[in-house]
Amino acid sequence: MNEPIIFCIDDDTQVLRAITRDIKNQYRGIYKVLSTDSVTEALESLAQLKNQGDTIALFIADQRMPGMDGVSFLVQAKEFFPEAKRVLLTAYSDTEAAIKAINEVRLDYYLMKPWDPPEEKLYPVIDELLDEWQHHYKPEFKGLKLIGYQFSPKSHNIKEFLAGNLVPYQWMDIEKSKDGKHLLELNKLELKDLPVVFLEDGSSLLSPGIAELAARVGLTPTLKNDVYDVVIIGAGPAGLAAAVYGGSEGLKTLLIERHAPGGQAGTSSRIENYLGFPSGLSGAELTRRAITQATRFGTEFLLPQDVKAISEKDGYKRIILESGIAINTRTIVITTGVDYRKLETKGIDDFTGAGVYYGAAMTEAASCKDKEVYIVGGGNSAGQAAMYLSKFARNVYIVIRKEDLSSSMSAYLIDQLKSVQNIQVLGKTEIKEALGNDRLEQVCIGGIDGGSTELRQADALYIFIGARPFTDWIGNEIIRNEKGFIETGRDVKSYQVFEKTWKLKRDPYLLETSAPGIFAAGDVRANAMNRVASAVGEGSMAISFVHKYLAEV
Repeated sequence: MNEPIIFCIDDDTQVLRAITRDIKNQYRGIYKVLSTDSVTEALESLAQLKNQGDTIALFIADQRMPGMDGVSFLVQAKEFFPEAKRVLLTAYSDTEAAIKAINEVRLDYYLMKPWDPPEEKLYPVIDELLDEWQHHYKPEFKGLKLIGYQFSPKSHNIKEFLAGNLVPYQWMDIEKSKDGKHLLELNKLELKDLPVVFLEDGSSLLSPGIAELAARVGLTPTLKNDVYDVVIIGAGPAGLAAAVYGGSEGLKTLLIERHAPGGQAGTSSRIENYLGFPSGLSGAELTRRAITQATRFGTEFLLPQDVKAISEKDGYKRIILESGIAINTRTIVITTGVDYRKLETKGIDDFTGAGVYYGAAMTEAASCKDKEVYIVGGGNSAGQAAMYLSKFARNVYIVIRKEDLSSSMSAYLIDQLKSVQNIQVLGKTEIKEALGNDRLEQVCIGGIDGGSTELRQADALYIFIGARPFTDWIGNEIIRNEKGFIETGRDVKSYQVFEKTWKLKRDPYLLETSAPGIFAAGDVRANAMNRVASAVGEGSMAISFVHKYLAEV
């Protein structure tokens, strides 16, 4: 947390130097002291300090300044920092103006010049004012601030990106936050500019795209190597494990992620069956630990970046990004995981990001307080989300097509759900339609076999229905099954095209694709077990096969 500020302004440089010296001598180490002889510079500084999240505890302003007197300056300063204490430096002839200012700007004190000795005429006054200020002081959030509408898809995407990349930020709903409205007014911004992101340096981004935001918060570093030993595509549990083992074993390792680290597991509110964590841990915490570990071993991260294609030239693999950047590497590990399938129901697309969310969307959980929440899906991710959301929502309804959860969810999680009073499972039921105006307001539900339907209030709908591998970008040289999952190991030999692409005398390694030196691990791989622990195991095992391949070439 930054030190609170004492801000001094006086156009007389000698007086300014003297008051700044005396204030610093007494209060440095507890307060930061800023000073200027220009009213214009002062007002510009106040806007930047406010945007940065800094706090001014005390203003000391001279009354007689050209262009704007001290009282007028304090009137404007009050708009930026209304809780700051205000002291006016005056000559004897300014006493009447100072007394008048006590009512006009809630002036706390007027200080006659000169104030020597400061131990008698300055410090006791300032001490009393600062003590009173400290009694009511609440530190402002220091970091990124995001102002937008709660049910804006673009605001939701920014929140998910920042949270997924472990970037601390403060969310301000423009319809509820007085501070958010005030910040817009101070910066002369309008509602059409939303969402607005205020960065730590005080600058702002108006309705930014994810790539622009990532660049400004330092998530797109410059590549350090011309050629990598291994490039990992996808930063879910499998990719993070591969990054840790690749870096720890001395390989030049690069991890590319199109959105945020952690994958589906990263959005989980609680993973309770992961080895070594008897009390469970959140997906975000697991992701944070893995990133820290991989970074410590020298792994480079590149995000958010989409991979457009993979090609091979002169024995090296070349990864082409959507941005046009080409990356050379000796081996590749594909760990792009899976996406939740889209719910093809009337109205769902209309409210995606505005009440309808795919995955856990923990960034929106607080907005569900005392609301009616629906979850579609019967897997562990859906159950974990229901447990987490039940702490906020009035009621949580799990909508499934099967009669119960026994065939799709872990027993421990089913038992937990049964123990929570505000969670209800709606078996053999489906969402028929989503309705609302500018946000989700109702769902129409009914039995899967037809019959009567019911219109219910719904403030949020979270969707967890099945898995679709993220492999659309992969070329034909890498064999995929009919559902799009990547085939590996001896399974690729059952495809007729295998003989045309595979020219080595040996068979593919266990996690190797039909393209030599390109491996797949985790949920994106055909016949993989959809568990965090198995994905971590495969990611680490892929690096052992990378070593074998590198020893051959």
